[in-house]
Amino acid sequence: MSPRLLVLQHQDTCPPGWFGEWLAAAGVELDLLPAHQGQAIPAALVDHAGLLVLGGRMGATDDADVRWLAPVRALIATVVAAGDPFLGICLGHQLTAAALGGTVSPNPHGHGRGLTPYAPTPAAAQDPLLSAVAPGALAVQWNNDVVVRLPRAAQPLATSPDGTVQAARFGPLAWGVQFHPEASPQIFRGWTVDDPALDHDQLSGIDLPHTVEQVTGHESQLRRDWEPLARRFAELLSG
Repeated sequence: MSPRLLVLQHQDTCPPGWFGEWLAAAGVELDLLPAHQGQAIPAALVDHAGLLVLGGRMGATDDADVRWLAPVRALIATVVAAGDPFLGICLGHQLTAAALGGTVSPNPHGHGRGLTPYAPTPAAAQDPLLSAVAPGALAVQWNNDVVVRLPRAAQPLATSPDGTVQAARFGPLAWGVQFHPEASPQIFRGWTVDDPALDHDQLSGIDLPHTVEQVTGHESQLRRDWEPLARRFAELLSG
């Protein structure tokens, strides 16, 4: 029987993208839960082998404006405590840190700038999930907030060039990544040059057309670099 994965989405422009395609190709059945459309957040996993929480433009503790964030953090904490496979991408990573006692805040070094080298710590080489990714892989980062303090039990697995947490392990089968392994050039355009709500003041100093061109030009490499991560996560879901 194919493992079923609950995929929590926060906005239309942040779908599972490539990651969902790769998981499906590996035999995983994806159940998409669009929280931004009013879908109720379960208190725990019942019929699913694991949880994937995607990104979004909101902050991890913007509870006053985004009513579903608190139940999402509660679900993440429950899944991590139960030892079920979990992956948080960008906002999902930040939500996990906040749910487990860490701290998330705007990056003092500025907004994430597109293509970024993946720089694993020595621990990543033995990690059940991140060991699937080669050091120096190109990652897409597009974020204003970062995890500035990991929860006590978390282990950093990669560091961004500015010194902030790029990936972490939050439990035996629980991970968060600040980058976007799911992001195709089309998805990235939706966050940048095609986003009418983009705050350009926040992106001062970033050449958006050039950044989009870089991501587009490295599409094949991005696919090669990150499909192994999805396939390894599929293996963990299968037990």
